[in-house]
Formats: sequence, structure tokens, C-alpha cells
Amino acid sequence: MPSPTYELFREAMAARQQIVCTYNGLRREVCAVMLGHTRGEEKALTYQFGGDTSSVLPAGGEWRCLTLSKVSDVELRDGPWRAGGSHSASQSCVESVDFDVNPDSPYSPKHRL
Repeated sequence: MPSPTYELFREAMAARQQIVCTYNGLRREVCAVMLGHTRGEEKALTYQFGGDTSSVLPAGGEWRCLTLSKVSDVELRDGPWRAGGSHSASQSCVESVDFDVNPDSPYSPKHRL
């Protein structure tokens, strides 16, 4: 059974909403692009465009892999959908993809949004 956080991320993906949350104690602003599991853990491939980070967040944003058990205080909000400008590299965040916002996903998601 998916966690409440997983369900909120899925809802945000389906509605193309932004997510504001806390991850490892830091406030993040992200758009979730892919959702699923890696080694039994719920994971989300996101594009972080605002908020705080323990490293440097480039202007415009950067891809981030989130372990959902480390996410709290999730809020969904309307705003521009952001998913970066380059999708040339393959992702290694989500091994078993349940949902992918890309309608032409090469990862064979189990469900379509």
C-alpha cells in the first residue's frame, strides 16, 4: 500500500502541480516527473527549481532523486510546470517506474497519468 506522501506526489503529477515539501530538513520546491520504487523504497525523480539544498542549486533548477520516507510537510500548489531543458541522460533514481509524466516514457511505467 502506497504511503500518503507517495499518493500526494502521484496527485501532483496527474494535475501537473508543484510540490513544496521538507526533505532532509530543508524546504524544497519541486515538480515530480517519475514515481516508483528502488530496492523496496518509494522514490521520486523530481526537478527542483526553488527552496533550499545542501549543495548548490543552479539557476533554473536541477534534477533531484528523493526518497519519499525522508519527505514531510508536503503541500501541492498551482504554478508553472518545470522539468528542465535536457532529458538526454538516462535516470537511475527509480528502478521500477509506476508513473511517468512523459507520455513517451522509455521506462514502461505500470500506470499512465
